[in-house]
Amino acid sequence: MNQPFTMGRRALLSAGLGALALGLTACAGDDPPDATVALDTPLAESVPSGTRLVIGDKEHQKAIEFSGEAKKLTFEVEWANLSGGPQTLEAFRARALDLGSVADIPPIHSHWTGIPTRIVASKFRQDPLEHAIYRLGIAPGVAVASLADLRGKKVAYSPGQAQGALVLRVLRKAGLSKQDVQLIELPSTGDVYANALASRQVEVAPIGGVQVKRYEGKYGKDGATTIAHGLRDDPGHLYAPITVLADPAKAAAIRQYVQVWARAWRWREANPDEWIDRYYVKDQGLTAEDGRWIVANAGVADIPPSWADAISRHQETIDLLAEETGNKPLKAEDLYDRRYETVAADALAAGGA
Repeated sequence: MNQPFTMGRRALLSAGLGALALGLTACAGDDPPDATVALDTPLAESVPSGTRLVIGDKEHQKAIEFSGEAKKLTFEVEWANLSGGPQTLEAFRARALDLGSVADIPPIHSHWTGIPTRIVASKFRQDPLEHAIYRLGIAPGVAVASLADLRGKKVAYSPGQAQGALVLRVLRKAGLSKQDVQLIELPSTGDVYANALASRQVEVAPIGGVQVKRYEGKYGKDGATTIAHGLRDDPGHLYAPITVLADPAKAAAIRQYVQVWARAWRWREANPDEWIDRYYVKDQGLTAEDGRWIVANAGVADIPPSWADAISRHQETIDLLAEETGNKPLKAEDLYDRRYETVAADALAAGGA
């Protein structure tokens, strides 16, 4: 009999990277199997008893719980309180995490830093240019009205993260090179970019979500602005180390999680008022107005039944990053575990939350 979903005693792992490296090595369970195990073995329909996953899907975890989808998981889950490329990569390295939620750059960066991973679920945004995740924040008093005006500016840059890749893509679109601007390496977590803009530590930085609204509202009177970059910035993925995916039990559990993950996205879109109140207001401490702005700006999630277009776009990003960073080119196809390609879309077609 499969074990029911449980939060476990250590439901929230520390987000501190030092703690991950020092104290959480055993959190992801037993040592993973040999990575040479073939990843083309068909996924099991049921999850073996005793299976456990540590999952870092910080925001969507709440949608899975609120929607009731968490009750459908037949394996033990430990939620890790971390998100983003650097944190998930460090947790993978420490064997403290089985599955993480990121944009399109961390799966590339993981291969370049010696931790091969595979993507198991992908979502995008319908009308991705209208519902972009990021805008370029412009520091108070800095004259930037178009991408061409970036020349000579101090631009926030975070290697290994989606914002860093976006900066490189924006420069290319503007006909500029890295030498035409001054890249300032900063982590893109929390309020770092907004604060750096306000203090003029940087003059341009990609900011997203409610940070856009707050930045414009707080510093607009001082001359702060934001501008659209006009590029797609909408990929969102679940990914896991190949050592985890080579474990048949964990691979089956991930399949079940992907199904729940997809249905919870549709629940969020069908129940915006409840989502705003329970997550953005009561859990995150935002105002209802901020929550409504985030939901409206996010648009509708596109969870395609085929990854062909996504892989093609991912290859373009890989080629750009390899050229700009000197890393070895990769095949985008190798970043995806195609066994999961239709899992999310099939779950939506079958109905659920």
